[in-house]
Amino acid sequence: MRALVYHGPGEKAWEEVAKPTLQADTDAIVRVDAVTICGTDLHILKGDVPAVTDGRILGHEAVGTVEEVGAGVKTVKAGDRVLVSCITACGACRFCREGRYGQCLGGGGWILGHKINGTQAEYVRVPFADTSTYQAPAGVADEELLMLADILPTGYEVGVLNGKIRPGDVVAVVGSGPIGLAAIIGARLFSPSHIVAIDMADSRLEAAKQFGADVVVNNSREDPLAAVRSLTDGLGADVAIEAVGIPATFELSAALVRPGGRVANIGVHGEPVTLHLEELWIRDVTITTGLVDTYSTPTLLRLIASHHVAAGRFVTHHFGLDQFMEAYDVFARAADTGALKVVLTRS
Repeated sequence: MRALVYHGPGEKAWEEVAKPTLQADTDAIVRVDAVTICGTDLHILKGDVPAVTDGRILGHEAVGTVEEVGAGVKTVKAGDRVLVSCITACGACRFCREGRYGQCLGGGGWILGHKINGTQAEYVRVPFADTSTYQAPAGVADEELLMLADILPTGYEVGVLNGKIRPGDVVAVVGSGPIGLAAIIGARLFSPSHIVAIDMADSRLEAAKQFGADVVVNNSREDPLAAVRSLTDGLGADVAIEAVGIPATFELSAALVRPGGRVANIGVHGEPVTLHLEELWIRDVTITTGLVDTYSTPTLLRLIASHHVAAGRFVTHHFGLDQFMEAYDVFARAADTGALKVVLTRS
């Protein structure tokens, strides 16, 4: 089969590799029908995730058809259409029993495209298939379902729920890429008074308005602190969500919150960030971080199936499965191309 293979910082190739086989009786082999590229994949290509080594097949999001299952798999069978989650869960360890699947101690967590071969391929081996795949609801298109592999649960859990958004809150979302937009969608479910989207690309800010932002600020030419304080009698946001993963956006998020406010960091950081405790300690600010656990996936599946969340609007570009190099180029130049999520499908 062919797959997108990482060969060190800045190097990748769509090349011939061995098709995966069952390695444990809890495995499934899934034919990849639809797959996407994540901002985390771009971080990997920058060298920000050293655990990813030369020869690794990238990708941790897919919708596909089960081709084969191990003898211990009970909930899916050959021919089933499934969502492959970005997080793999053994289902039995301490953290899995607490619903913190991202911290799995039994061989799971974020392993696809990280510690084992991932989904940007014609086929993928999914460990712990019973607890790491979800049956596709009838009437939900592959590309809609694909948004539940990572970005929607990440924005919802690590941004909205960690940030404890409440009705009437002013929420500042720093970064209007796919994860920031997912946080905006999730925040809207909790009836904030204002959602302020902050980004340096007008195209992404326009998307933020379509996804539910009430106010947009281009921080290449406007002062986001002044914009947020004008909405809050000078206090600052109740919740700031960091959705980029660079030092400047984290420091901006911390500066945006009011005394007693919450900063929810979603971004994947590849270098140290300055934490201004000399300013924050006296202001009762809470800062949370997190890897998505995907415990919210069943809830989000119901919201998509009932059309309360329109996941398909994330998708801006379509490619064939053999067009990964072009798709990566478009996704990496999102400020120029207007790309939010690119979807590659089997022809």
